[in-house]
Amino acid sequence: MNPGRLVFPALRWKVESGFSHQQDAIETALRYGAGGFILFGGTAEGVGELTDRLAREAGRPLLFASDLERGAGQQVAGLSELPPPRALASLHDPAVLRGAGILTAVEALSVGINWVLAPVADLDCEPDNPIVQTRAFGDEPGAVAAAATAWIVGCEAAGAMACAKHFPGHGRTRTDSHIGLPVVDAPADQMEADLLPFQAAIGAGVSSVMTAHVAYPALDPSGTPATFSKPILDILRHRFGFNGLIVSDALMMEGARGGRSQGEIGLAALHAGVDLLLYPDEPGVVAAALTAATQQDGGIARRIEEALARYEAALQTAASEPQPERPPPSGGAVATSDWLLSGPMLRGALPRLRPPLELVIVDDDLGTPWPVSPTSWVADALAARGVPLGPGGSRVVLAFGEPRASKGRSGFGPASSARLDQVVPGAALTVLFTHPRLLAELPGEGPVLHAWHRQRLMQDAVARWLAARIA
Repeated sequence: MNPGRLVFPALRWKVESGFSHQQDAIETALRYGAGGFILFGGTAEGVGELTDRLAREAGRPLLFASDLERGAGQQVAGLSELPPPRALASLHDPAVLRGAGILTAVEALSVGINWVLAPVADLDCEPDNPIVQTRAFGDEPGAVAAAATAWIVGCEAAGAMACAKHFPGHGRTRTDSHIGLPVVDAPADQMEADLLPFQAAIGAGVSSVMTAHVAYPALDPSGTPATFSKPILDILRHRFGFNGLIVSDALMMEGARGGRSQGEIGLAALHAGVDLLLYPDEPGVVAAALTAATQQDGGIARRIEEALARYEAALQTAASEPQPERPPPSGGAVATSDWLLSGPMLRGALPRLRPPLELVIVDDDLGTPWPVSPTSWVADALAARGVPLGPGGSRVVLAFGEPRASKGRSGFGPASSARLDQVVPGAALTVLFTHPRLLAELPGEGPVLHAWHRQRLMQDAVARWLAARIA
């Protein structure tokens, strides 16, 4: 029995060094016997080489996980990006959602990622929620359950493990669990709506369910966060009959800390019913704490044996799927992005634009701990089409405001709001790269195009849309 199999460290790619700066972390993980890794960033070639090398150096199969809510291209450059889940669900076509799950799985597997940490099964039901928003499929429980089920069926059928998150629902929070412990005070009958998508995901055969670092007094009066709450996780095991992997959200998040040591955090999650411990600050310390506990506590030893059995079963399933060749680039994501922009304007009538286009950027996503993607892709794509840019013609405001870890707010911040008040009045068009509810924060009555997200996929689609409307 090797408890280290239950501890999954994160490996983050950097532009200047790729994954080479993670060598010490890799060696530590292989030494204690990590069951796999969580990967952030990289190129298709680099990620494929890394997963192959790590499996060879470990001398055994591994689980490689990644957050791919918006397709494999969300993390891996060179693979397909997809619009955010709420955007896909707005098309009201289950085939689109199944196709998204299939494409994500096939491309992930082509670079060795066999565990997709998606979909989000939370409800987008709280306007002040700073972290869920467009990551969820919607706000109506039945519709979210159907969308999550379609996505999961596609992903699992294509050979990758899916993960419904964040149980029992992160949608009602007003605090980002990256920076604090949210508390959801909803009554138990209201929480039943949040549980429905997870129950549907289990019925669809989802391989894993991720916990939320959120307290739900109606489900556990002690106020213990779900990741560490046996009464809450017993809903999964006993009420819903789920026998797959229960996995923690990242244990480096403030919502998981609670003033405890890394070893205490890991042991508390396992004791509550979590099987795999994802992204702790000090994976080696957690693995050592689990090993020591097995020698001192028979209850923990039995709980670790149970978790290891589930891990081995999942690993066997993942390893039995042949790694496909990388598929040719898909035009489906591009077509879907154009489809999303082909509907009615969010506000006002279709504009006729006069060149040159004066692009004004309002970026509300700066200043968080994690780097943001460029806002320049609209301009780059327009320039490549020969569209003149600069003052003298129509002003187009590009407003960016996605849900981001540790951002801590759901709408535009004061500086962004002040800038929008300056530049939106008189603009020929404002493009909103965020949740549609942020329309209420835009001044005036001028035309607004809804583009959902700052990703390159949607910026390129906006450039095509603008170029087609130049007088």
